[in-house]
Amino acid sequence: MLRQLPSNRWTYELAAHLLNRAGFGGAPREIEELRALGLEGAVARLVDDEQLPDPTPDPDWAARDPGRLERLRQVRQAGPEERRRLQREERERQRDRMIELRGWWLGRMASGPRPLREKLTLFWHGHFATSIEKVREARLMWRQNDLFRRLGMGRWEELLIEAGKDPAMLIWLDQARSRKEHPNENFAREVMELFALGEGHYTEKDITEGARALTGWAYDGVAQEFVERPNWHDRGVKMILGKSGNFNGEEFLGLVIAQPQAARFITGKLWNYFAGAPPSASLNAALAETFRQAGNHFRPLLRTLFLSEEFYAPDVVRAQVKSPVQWLVGSVRVLERPLPPPPTCYALTRNLGQDLFAPPNVKGWDGGLSWITTNNLLSRYNEAATLVQGARAAREPDRGRAARWLGGVEPERLFTEAERQNGAALSEALQRRLLQGRLRPKNEAVLLEFIGLGKPDEARILAAIRLVMSTPEYQLT
Repeated sequence: MLRQLPSNRWTYELAAHLLNRAGFGGAPREIEELRALGLEGAVARLVDDEQLPDPTPDPDWAARDPGRLERLRQVRQAGPEERRRLQREERERQRDRMIELRGWWLGRMASGPRPLREKLTLFWHGHFATSIEKVREARLMWRQNDLFRRLGMGRWEELLIEAGKDPAMLIWLDQARSRKEHPNENFAREVMELFALGEGHYTEKDITEGARALTGWAYDGVAQEFVERPNWHDRGVKMILGKSGNFNGEEFLGLVIAQPQAARFITGKLWNYFAGAPPSASLNAALAETFRQAGNHFRPLLRTLFLSEEFYAPDVVRAQVKSPVQWLVGSVRVLERPLPPPPTCYALTRNLGQDLFAPPNVKGWDGGLSWITTNNLLSRYNEAATLVQGARAAREPDRGRAARWLGGVEPERLFTEAERQNGAALSEALQRRLLQGRLRPKNEAVLLEFIGLGKPDEARILAAIRLVMSTPEYQLT
């Protein structure tokens, strides 16, 4: 298992597959650059990204807010009516910051220099599935997002420990108030069930004892920092996963990660995320072995995964349903247009079923075919018009050209003059750019009939782009 793909099978289509799955896709010239690097060079460009400078500035409010304590004091001292006003202002402030944060992250995905790191950050966000609906502080959600970006390619035990100490997680799973007198089991349960082992690989006693080990992990709401409170910690002997000792929180998570199932669980989930389907038992075993041999570091695992022949199998390529985020970011990348403004992006992804920083529950998004319903599929077709044609026309059409809609696509940037002069050439170019493959023969015939064999005007070209984006093939990656 995990044989490396032979170099003579490396093609434009497979380079596109790598960029789609290990990132968010790209224009034909980006795909050609990856193809020219060869398989190993292309994978190295994506995986070995630590030397690539990332100039993206943090949100202005990401640093500690010097006015926060004063606002809290004013709320505590205010009368009922004034308190409601101040609380309403704070909710509005957090709402605006969250819209900005979503736009900030989508911008990193769309134009940042490290596409794999952003794709992996999206995986960890769905894996640890923390929501602003309970956390209520945009700065804490940004901090968790930054944590996933910094540690997401590193060592599994370090990431799990730091995720457990993260302020947003402490609030989300109620660990912040867990004391020896009344241990809260939420985080211990989710670590075993959702984060590291999966159902059937632990007992209720393991959860109870793990929760005891975690007591003392708390949150200082004034400083907005993790704190360890020794007086809250249960110092008694615990029996966890067959081991006995006076374990603390870090030791408990170490015991979990040491389980053979832990490697199978996380590598299987990563394969499913990047390849689009759960691995076979033998493939999962090979992934887990690679992971263990690499000291539970994710970067070597990802390199092996993206080099493997299995990752480029015919039943893997172009067989994964795009998530709403993948659909949006991938679309602006292949259309070579900027993202819409943050409020528009927020409304768009939420309308399509993926509200960043607000997953539906502790399990995150189901993914796969769950992204496609009658309603949100129609929404994808309608949103394609927003991306291709933009806002309402800024001026009237002139001489057969479409109106320059605000934020729309410019065909001359996407297609050569020769491709814009001939319907058949344009059909080929559309499929190469938007699908990195071909439409089904029936759909290809419809596209060619729509464009016509002569020279299409700009309005017809824009409509043809939207038509391809409304096919079943475009919903897959």
